[in-house]
Amino acid sequence: MFQFSDLKRLLALGFLASLLAACASTGRELPPASYGDGSVVPSEEYTIGPLDEITIHVWRNPELSADKVRVRPDGRLTIPLVQDIPAVGKTATQLQDYIAGELSKYIEQPIVSVIVNTPEGNFTQQVRIIGATPQPASLPYRANMTALDAMIAVGGLNEFAAGNRAKLIRLDRARGTQVEYRLRLADLIRKGDSSANVMLKPGDTIIIPESRF
Repeated sequence: MFQFSDLKRLLALGFLASLLAACASTGRELPPASYGDGSVVPSEEYTIGPLDEITIHVWRNPELSADKVRVRPDGRLTIPLVQDIPAVGKTATQLQDYIAGELSKYIEQPIVSVIVNTPEGNFTQQVRIIGATPQPASLPYRANMTALDAMIAVGGLNEFAAGNRAKLIRLDRARGTQVEYRLRLADLIRKGDSSANVMLKPGDTIIIPESRF
């Protein structure tokens, strides 16, 4: 015989199921990317990584300059008079100051400029997209990059993608922890919902699961 306690148990299970469903369907979300409202700002200052291609110019000393030199996998590079320069982790300004300091041993008051031609190797400056997309990739971050920019670069969603269950993993640098955000990529790409577009940051990872059906 059906007991009142059974009814209470069913109601409790029903409440728990609805709570879990609500938790599964919600999650932390980022604000939509804004357009044309003055929100466009410079990105964080770029730091040099392995395999970056850079040009080093020494004013009035072309023989000491280096055009399109690539940072070695060990994070160092070599120019005339200065060998094994530690480049990785430095900004262009920091690198040119370091080179000028080394060259000052040989020439008087060297003036050095550094230009990063092709950023390639610094993972903290990249955006990674993995999962149900035609071309999973690590993309060099550029100023004001959005989720839409990243998805265009990797060819959008594949036919099995559960785009509205995608996640963005971002490092909270202040706390040293990872924070997970919900993305609505299906709404963004297949429905053209601009409110689902969000701004990205260097080091972000987008994970796109496949549909269960």
